[in-house]
Amino acid sequence: MQAIYAKARAIRLFIFDVDGVLTDGSLYLSDSGEEIKAYNSQDGHGMKMLRESGVALAIITGRTSRSVELRARNLGVELLYQGVADKARVYGELLVARKLDAGATAYMGDDVVDLPVMLRCGLAVTVPEAPLAVRQYADYVTRAPGGRGAAREACELIMHAQSTLERQLTSFQ
Repeated sequence: MQAIYAKARAIRLFIFDVDGVLTDGSLYLSDSGEEIKAYNSQDGHGMKMLRESGVALAIITGRTSRSVELRARNLGVELLYQGVADKARVYGELLVARKLDAGATAYMGDDVVDLPVMLRCGLAVTVPEAPLAVRQYADYVTRAPGGRGAAREACELIMHAQSTLERQLTSFQ
């Protein structure tokens, strides 16, 4: 665990996939074709605390959804990339734009389309439901499932490693 904390201490940007990470991966489609996603409020609060502790947040997702745009805005995520077929390209552009080394970034994904970024970032995180082909390349596999506390767990891991978690929690006491 010490090696994971060492990687987590360096993180300045945490990038999230959406389906299977910020949601449980289920896609609900209405009769009119509208896509509906369910987000976990505790995951969202963990992301807000991490952002307030000084770590920037980004979302890179292959799908495009108005609900993702609304959720990102609600969480204060300004770096939102939807409809991305080549996540590694967008990741590379983010590194250049933010003037970051790969070691200063964490990525949380749950499927093989996330591997190109997971293999390049400083801290690769996934969920227990991810296929073995993804879990085997992750530095950390959350105990909580995707869309059910996994993002919160990962955010708290980084804040704990950076000694910012207690400061975030004391603001509520």
